Amino acid sequence: MSIGFSKRHVISMRDFSRDEIDYILAEAERLEPYAHHGKTSDVLDGKILANLFFEPSTRTRLSFETAMKRLGGEVLNVSSTEGSSMAKGETLADTVRVISGYCDVIVLRHPKDGAARMAANCSDVSVINAGDGTGHHPTQTLLDLYAIRKEASLDGLSIALVGDLKYGRTVHSLAYALTLYGAKIYLVSPEELRMPDSIKKDLNDLGACLEETSNINDVIGGVSVLYMTRIQKERFMDPVEYDKVAGSYRITADMLKDAGDDMVIMHPLPRVDEIAPDVDETKHAVYFRQSFYGVPVRMAVLSLLIGSEQ
Repeated sequence: MSIGFSKRHVISMRDFSRDEIDYILAEAERLEPYAHHGKTSDVLDGKILANLFFEPSTRTRLSFETAMKRLGGEVLNVSSTEGSSMAKGETLADTVRVISGYCDVIVLRHPKDGAARMAANCSDVSVINAGDGTGHHPTQTLLDLYAIRKEASLDGLSIALVGDLKYGRTVHSLAYALTLYGAKIYLVSPEELRMPDSIKKDLNDLGACLEETSNINDVIGGVSVLYMTRIQKERFMDPVEYDKVAGSYRITADMLKDAGDDMVIMHPLPRVDEIAPDVDETKHAVYFRQSFYGVPVRMAVLSLLIGSEQ
């Protein structure tokens, strides 16, 4: 706890230094044996996590629940506004004020940008942002960094972020964190889904090494990580605009013949059609292991925020 995580909020990767990130990743590695079947821990015995998910989720919600239970804690779940007093008109702020009295930590997913930071200002306990609109998804970034460290290397990294770079909160958070590690970042997207200029300016101000292209074949042979994302239909107000870019990039096993032997393909999931099933059997595919790494990483975050040293 000496690095100072106790009772802290986890809202954006911009709130963390490289040393702090490295500390979390090291803690995740220490706790990974507890993420598997068999070995148990009681470091969070008597603690309660409240999952407030006002947007669909499978991996994030269940991995937080698994992480909490692997460490001996309990979980309360709110999975929609319809199932809460928000359906009666209660504000998110009031909901958070009330629920923070029932638990030791809140995990919040919400469709509106900035919702997590607002919730943190209203809460008596730590708030973890599990995705706020097109904003940030810090624990996804932490598990992505952990996956890169396990499956490739964070040193001398070259990575292509591919697909929806405009609305994808996953790649927004990841790009900020990768800049701390001096990574070479290729931004691969159709014109309509380029990384927002405001984010690129922030990244450049932080010293990021960025290169943009719309052609995925330009990068496959030269990167150590290919980070695929889906085109997010739910972010488009106009279905016609979505149809213009749907299926812009699709990786198949045949396309990987020029990839380096150690190149890995990652994806935050769910995928739609941007990675063909035949890629799953190649040595490059690590996205299902990447998803598992969410458990030890979220165990680390929870234990640092509300636990005690084992």
